[in-house]
Amino acid sequence: MFTTNFDLGPLTKESRRPQWVREHPRAPWAAVGAVCLGAFMGQLDASIVTMTYPQLQSDFNTGLGSVQWVSLSHLVVLAVLLVPVGRWADTRGRKLLYLYGFGLFSVASAACALAPSLGWLVAGRGFQAVAAALLQANSVALVVLSVPRSRVRTALGFQGAAQALGLALGPSLGGVLVDAYGWRSVFWVNVPIGIVAILAGYLLLPRSRDLSPGRGRDVAGFVLLAGAIVSSLLVLSSLSGMPLPSAVVLGLCVAAVVTVVLFWRAESRAVAPLVDITLLRRGGLGVSLAGALLAYLLLFAPLVLYPSVFATWGMSTAVGGLVLSCLPAGFALAAVGANVLHLRASNHQRVGVGAVGVFACVVANIALWRSPGQIAVLLLLMGAFLGLVIPANNATVMEAVPASASAVTGGMVNVARALGTALGVALAAMGLHLAELHNWVGPQAVLGGLAVCSIALAATTLNRPTTTSGAQRPST
Repeated sequence: MFTTNFDLGPLTKESRRPQWVREHPRAPWAAVGAVCLGAFMGQLDASIVTMTYPQLQSDFNTGLGSVQWVSLSHLVVLAVLLVPVGRWADTRGRKLLYLYGFGLFSVASAACALAPSLGWLVAGRGFQAVAAALLQANSVALVVLSVPRSRVRTALGFQGAAQALGLALGPSLGGVLVDAYGWRSVFWVNVPIGIVAILAGYLLLPRSRDLSPGRGRDVAGFVLLAGAIVSSLLVLSSLSGMPLPSAVVLGLCVAAVVTVVLFWRAESRAVAPLVDITLLRRGGLGVSLAGALLAYLLLFAPLVLYPSVFATWGMSTAVGGLVLSCLPAGFALAAVGANVLHLRASNHQRVGVGAVGVFACVVANIALWRSPGQIAVLLLLMGAFLGLVIPANNATVMEAVPASASAVTGGMVNVARALGTALGVALAAMGLHLAELHNWVGPQAVLGGLAVCSIALAATTLNRPTTTSGAQRPST
């Protein structure tokens, strides 16, 4: 009998770096550079896609309520997968899954660029989120694995700078690409970056050490979390103009409430829960996670709001992208600069001052609505204040739990970030639709909602434990 044995070892096991790489004195920083490629690509993709919304609405003859799912499908899948993928990587190897993440991301990006309809594009973005989860769930662990313990904070700072650069470059690069080559080019740009990143990761990243046998699965929690997120966002999308029958919307409302209640009960009883309910009551952790959600909502909502507004003003997508880049650019400068300058303010104080500053910027934006130059300055300041808030808030989250729970807590932060981003996209789209439908003041109504969110963010600093910046753990 003829038989063929296939050696799947290279596809299922992590490869060693070449000897000349392992022995090079700069090998740890080369590995950090490979991780930074993934950090840059992930945040570039998160911010660049919002610049395609006006053209997608025109090309597919649909409203913002449907187009927003180009972002929401990605964020829903990401929020649900981050924690289980992180646990899977603990057993299979972080380098292995990280490289698969780059490969899948490149393939999914090409599929998005070739999508013949909005439905196919939304599906492609969901597939892309699977790859993004493989990257994001492993990036910090790979940095920690690659460098000496004494240099971890510096290495994580480089990773944070790469994320900030990708976030800041997205709107301006997206605007230029959409104007010159159309929305498909926004997805094609990921393909060559992904190919380079695969080669760099294969050569430069170290193999995982001390793999664990696994902590168990929480299938019920996974399904209920997905159901709660999808049903809630579909309700918001129906308010944004997505054509859904009233009976379906009512059913989704009931499903959202029921799945949230069942998820809370399931996580309270699970052996290895996706979200550890007992930790949420520890040291103000639940409040700090709510602060993270609000902060990312405030960061991403303007990225959806302003491209549609600029299009109605007749502004080119390229110019609008440059104006919009001021928000993530301010965030990047403040997030990196605060650590470089070693500000003496506590995490508690940074979050409070930053939240008040965001509120002032949003209110000023309402008053100075029709001036692109003034909007650019205010977006820069708003981003800078959020650059104070988010790293300090994340550090507070990590300080609220023991080191033994840092991995699961990091997963909660990632979930809060994904949910906050999704809500920012959904609420901005809903506000624009309702303003147009009922002849409200317009996008200023959305900014009014963001002002309320910034007040809520400031309120999360009340009754938190105060920590000094010197006591912070590295965070991203």
